[in-house]
Amino acid sequence: MSGQSGRHHGSPSEEALDWLGRYHGEVQVLPKVPIHDEEDFAVWYTPGVAEPCRAIAKDPDLAYEETGKGNRIAIVTDGSRILGLGDIGPLAGLPVMEGKAMLFKYLGGVDAIPICLNVHTPDEIVETVERLVPAFGGINLEDISQPKCFEILDRLRDRLDIPVWHDDQQGTATVALAGLINALAIVGKEIADARVALIGLGAANVATYRLLTTYGASAENILAVDSRGLLHTGREDVARRRDEFEDKWRIASETNRGRRSGGIEEALEGADVCIAFSRSAPDVIRPEWVKKMAPESIVFACANPIPEIYPEDAHAAGARIVGTGRSDFPNQVNNSLAFPGIFRGALDVRATTITDDMAIAGAVALASATHDLGLADDRILPKMTDWEVVPKVAAAVGVEAVKRGLARHELTEDQLHHNAYLRIAEARSATYALMEAGIIAEPDDVNPGD
Repeated sequence: MSGQSGRHHGSPSEEALDWLGRYHGEVQVLPKVPIHDEEDFAVWYTPGVAEPCRAIAKDPDLAYEETGKGNRIAIVTDGSRILGLGDIGPLAGLPVMEGKAMLFKYLGGVDAIPICLNVHTPDEIVETVERLVPAFGGINLEDISQPKCFEILDRLRDRLDIPVWHDDQQGTATVALAGLINALAIVGKEIADARVALIGLGAANVATYRLLTTYGASAENILAVDSRGLLHTGREDVARRRDEFEDKWRIASETNRGRRSGGIEEALEGADVCIAFSRSAPDVIRPEWVKKMAPESIVFACANPIPEIYPEDAHAAGARIVGTGRSDFPNQVNNSLAFPGIFRGALDVRATTITDDMAIAGAVALASATHDLGLADDRILPKMTDWEVVPKVAAAVGVEAVKRGLARHELTEDQLHHNAYLRIAEARSATYALMEAGIIAEPDDVNPGD
């Protein structure tokens, strides 16, 4: 059913505008219980539903058994950094949040509700999310500008007893680490010895730095570059705002102890690895700079829609393995490979949080699953269609939560894998059934005016 490529007649951007106008969005709410007659309403609603309400009032944990809370998350944004479009506001960001909700359900079996907030300060966002918590088993923060995205994540993780995750940070970093684990294995290098250049110091690379060093990379072997050049403690512009940009200052303090100056060119000289999450523009990274990297170099150029350097140019300049953020090139480094499985595992054990250790467990599982699919220079990560990978990631994350004492519902690896497989299969089968029945029609069969 998924192979009907003849549906596509234009670019993804053109089709998205047309098709979303036909469907009026990407997600909907449907009953999950059988309904035959009025007697069923008496059970599912009043008067029957009063009894579960009384039970939950006495024992709040029963909400995970008697409601959908345990499989429902909120996708929260203020619209201040939507994709590569910038601060376009919460209403204009709604299509992205609906698309995310679709991926959560189809890839992870997770019920996700888009919540686009018309508030913008950290205090307002934190307060609003806190008030939403009774209805949700987890929170996915999305497309919130920095530096407030860091503060909001930290504060909510401290205050809430359900998983809070910022996908632009943790999700992207998890996939970058998974890809790097496999890329280094191919070229025969160890992460502790690898010299790494981080290009761009937004949410993605700040979290990537944290996961890399937690996993075993040496801060002394890392050089980080923002829009003004190499980070180091001598950068007065960074030092002046150290309280506002705490993470950037920490990276400046831990890396580049020799206070090397310069920019991307200098960071790449002799580097084994380049991980770029920066500007979407051609020649941000130039081929002549890639030529200065170490032999068997690895380049992740992940800006969208235009990577910092195109794969063919990076390969021609000597890079062995190249990844981008795009699905039409090999080795897509995309957070969609991580968040469905990570949330699936966290929800299934009713984790109180998602830690870096849990993210790393997910990255290792993601890397390992790629070996099962056939590891190669042009396949260091699975594709989004490799859905059998998701239960493996979910199981690894759930097991780690149990190991760390963060799970309120302890399950074994086999139980987690089985549960995730069933949840995802159910979501996919339901979609296919609606398509077969014509309830979800093909785009050409939908009247835009309906």
